[in-house]
Amino acid sequence: MGQTSVLADDDCKCVSCSSTLDNVRTLVLFGRTGNGKSATGNSILGRNVFKSRASSSGVTTSCEMEATVLHYRQIVNVIDSPGLFDFTVGSELIGKEIVKCIGLAKDGIHAILVVFSVRTRFSAEEESALRSLQKLFGSKIVDYMIVIFTGGDELEENDETLDDYLGRECPEPLKAILSLCGNRYVLFDNKTKDEKKRHKQVQQLLFIVDILISKNGGQPYTDKLFKEIKKREMELQKQQREVDSMQGYSKEDILEYKKQMEQQAYNDQLNQITQMIESKLMEATTKLEEQLAKEQAARLAAEEYAKAAQMKSNNEIKKLRRHLMRAKEDLHQRSQDSSFKKLRRHFDQAHVELRRRTPNHRCTIL
Repeated sequence: MGQTSVLADDDCKCVSCSSTLDNVRTLVLFGRTGNGKSATGNSILGRNVFKSRASSSGVTTSCEMEATVLHYRQIVNVIDSPGLFDFTVGSELIGKEIVKCIGLAKDGIHAILVVFSVRTRFSAEEESALRSLQKLFGSKIVDYMIVIFTGGDELEENDETLDDYLGRECPEPLKAILSLCGNRYVLFDNKTKDEKKRHKQVQQLLFIVDILISKNGGQPYTDKLFKEIKKREMELQKQQREVDSMQGYSKEDILEYKKQMEQQAYNDQLNQITQMIESKLMEATTKLEEQLAKEQAARLAAEEYAKAAQMKSNNEIKKLRRHLMRAKEDLHQRSQDSSFKKLRRHFDQAHVELRRRTPNHRCTIL
């Protein structure tokens, strides 16, 4: 396999726009801050463009897209989406991030790359965010998910494979997610300086992406959010063409009017998506709360059962200890009685023997 070649940012964007859709792969990174999401994006692109947590100039805070062109002219668009993970920030902020993400991935998403780290434990926050993502974009989104585990360097240092790690550190919720994703996962070492190793792991990922695309009938992921945004964009373009044909207005007036139209269209779009998000998140939150309540009730019931079992066990232990003490005392008493009887028997035998050996059978016992 050849090495990855990179074009300048502007060149990538131009090529992406003019290329056939079959030659483009749009990947969206999704994961908790600190899992190595931005670093994974940089590894895929072959250059440092997304700011990671280790960067002194700060981390990526909003959706960004960068692209690279492979040696066989395939274009890979990578979208870093930090704002899509934290569903606690409010519907409006999430709405803005979704509008931006969908705007960047206008023709759909070929794969959602869910990033976990072998350095940190799988958290309830991650489980909740993935549930919300599924609720927000629909159950079909899982058909486009691939799990990336970062921290390959740490496993290598410990002479472990990813399967070793999953056999040792894979809680049930994570197993369920891997199963939901069709057990599509790959290990990344974002710290490696070995270009061949970096290229190999990227090729492994893109191989899984191609399999995914084939399984999904060659169609990228889109839903009514994509369709609605595209519909509104087409309406806006039509309105702008009408404005361009207006007579009696200066160029500056037309530009200002078009700017106002774009802002109004964006606000309308954002309001509609925000309402959809609020509705879906409320439904997801309600279901999550119900599930958490059931889990808590089950946990409390288990704790009560454990307490009752412990109390019963303690009582049985105390009872056994009392029986043991009584048995010891009884055994001691019997031992003493037995010793006394044995001593008395020896004494009587000695007394008889003494009388037998004493002349005239006289014996005085002092």
